[in-house]
Amino acid sequence: MADDASAAAAAPQKPVLYSYWRSTSPWRVRIALALKGIDYEYRAVHLLRDGGEQHKPDYTALNPQHLVPTLLIDGLELTQSIAIIEYLDETRPDVSPLLPKDAASRARVRQIVQIIASDTQPVQNLRVLQKIGDEKKMEWAKYWITMGLDALEQTLGHTAGKYCVGDSVTMADVVVAPQIYGARRYGVDLSRYPITMRVVEALNEIEAFASAAPEKMPDAEE
Repeated sequence: MADDASAAAAAPQKPVLYSYWRSTSPWRVRIALALKGIDYEYRAVHLLRDGGEQHKPDYTALNPQHLVPTLLIDGLELTQSIAIIEYLDETRPDVSPLLPKDAASRARVRQIVQIIASDTQPVQNLRVLQKIGDEKKMEWAKYWITMGLDALEQTLGHTAGKYCVGDSVTMADVVVAPQIYGARRYGVDLSRYPITMRVVEALNEIEAFASAAPEKMPDAEE
């Protein structure tokens, strides 16, 4: 009995992802977890209900930025989607590696990641749009997403193979695919981006991408 108790105490705990179904940042992490074959517990954080559950004290104790995602894994509390994805890749490098081995390709991947994760998504996320207000938020989001996708399309013209950088799935793909959902929400003309859309259509055929889609999440709404 004591040996059983010790074994249970020593067993690694199942990772926990705090997520919101249509938020693109935790969506990236869901894709990465799926690509790495990591089973996890999904805990929904509703970003609108009761003023936003991300502002509740029990959640901000985990994530002081009042944002999703937060991932509990390996005894760590990790926030910021790109930091989480790089951690997963560095600690599980033999399963679906997300960063190329050569420096030039890694730089191209990170360049694409930052076009979306640093310069496009942050200026059209929920808290920014709430500050802009209902009257202007659609125009604002559409403007910044269009600017970001313009840059992305030109960049992919130099880097893309089947996917964003060559013919292997990388962190760039993990970040780009969810952004298209946001582009559709805010009425961006996606016909302007044939390379981007060709890549995203190929990614959507991969089970790890399809299974991480918002409509597949337990907190998905109509």
